[in-house]
Amino acid sequence: MELLQGRPATNDGRLDKEIRVYDLLDRLNVPYQRIDHEAAMTMEACAAIDEALEATICKNLLLCNRQCTEFYLLLLPGDKPFKTSILSKQIGSSRLSFAGAEYMERFLDITPGSLSVLGLMNDKEHQVKLLIDRDLLGGEFIGCHPCINTSSLRLRTKDLMDVIIPAMGHPVTMVDLPRG
Repeated sequence: MELLQGRPATNDGRLDKEIRVYDLLDRLNVPYQRIDHEAAMTMEACAAIDEALEATICKNLLLCNRQCTEFYLLLLPGDKPFKTSILSKQIGSSRLSFAGAEYMERFLDITPGSLSVLGLMNDKEHQVKLLIDRDLLGGEFIGCHPCINTSSLRLRTKDLMDVIIPAMGHPVTMVDLPRG
């Protein structure tokens, strides 16, 4: 796996949603590195990629309440377990569960295995609330997909928090999830 600077040389074979990510980052003047790879569907598959990126592994979960009326994108360290009851208390939403693939596609234009904070650029109606576990922000770099799971990006954590997320217009709710 080779760490490359910025966007691909051509758009050939790239999906529009991936190109829109590169366009956003370039428009915001945010530097980034990219690795192209085989489809990475699980956190285990992402481990080698994130090691090559030298970035914090980011686990992304799309959650919803029982009625499927409130949606949350939770970002947390890849090695951190997730317990719905603890998060539910912190955000005041009972009975959280995983949102179905149809909601990922409808709100974020992303399919399962490609979920990424960068998908919020497609959520123009702000249907999805962003939750970030504080422990994710400890490293200098964070790794994420450009809305597809055959490439991964390395972004400065500071750029994600101070430039990219504000440009997408989604406020952040910080959460503190336990390690064990």
